[in-house]
Amino acid sequence: MSDNNNLSFVTGALIGSVVGAALALVFAPKSGREIRSDINVGTRQALDKVDDLRVDVQEKGSVYVDQAKVKGSELKEKGTVLTKQAVDSTTKFTKEMTDKTKDIAEDVSAKSKEIAKDVSDKSKTVAKDVKGKSKAVTEKAKEVAGKAKDLKEDAETELKEVSEDIKEEVKKTTENIKEDIEK
Repeated sequence: MSDNNNLSFVTGALIGSVVGAALALVFAPKSGREIRSDINVGTRQALDKVDDLRVDVQEKGSVYVDQAKVKGSELKEKGTVLTKQAVDSTTKFTKEMTDKTKDIAEDVSAKSKEIAKDVSDKSKTVAKDVKGKSKAVTEKAKEVAGKAKDLKEDAETELKEVSEDIKEEVKKTTENIKEDIEK
């Protein structure tokens, strides 16, 4: 922006010098020789001023170029530092996330193994209980079957005895009735 201001100033100075010289020619009450001499002097002065301004602009341009190089170098260094920090930060974050992911995976694996072991142990316990109760039920069934067999035999024996008693009673009663009828 400063360069634009300097360039505008130089351009304005040149245009002003030319317009001033032209107006001096038009309105000057001097002779042609004096006017040409004044124009030569004015032109030399304008050229000297332009030359001085050119030197100033070149010096300032050189200073600005140097400042731009320094600033560019500083910005490059800052960019390099920031890039390194970003890479280091990203690397650190990635490592932390990888470690945490591994820890979580190990925890999940350990918990899964514990749950599987608990389920296996409980399944074995339930199987033992079922087997034990199955044996107990089988024993009870055998016991009940034995009692049922005994009851059946007792009932059959009792039935035979009662049957024989009834037969004898019927026989006696039949004989008594026969006797009564015969009498």
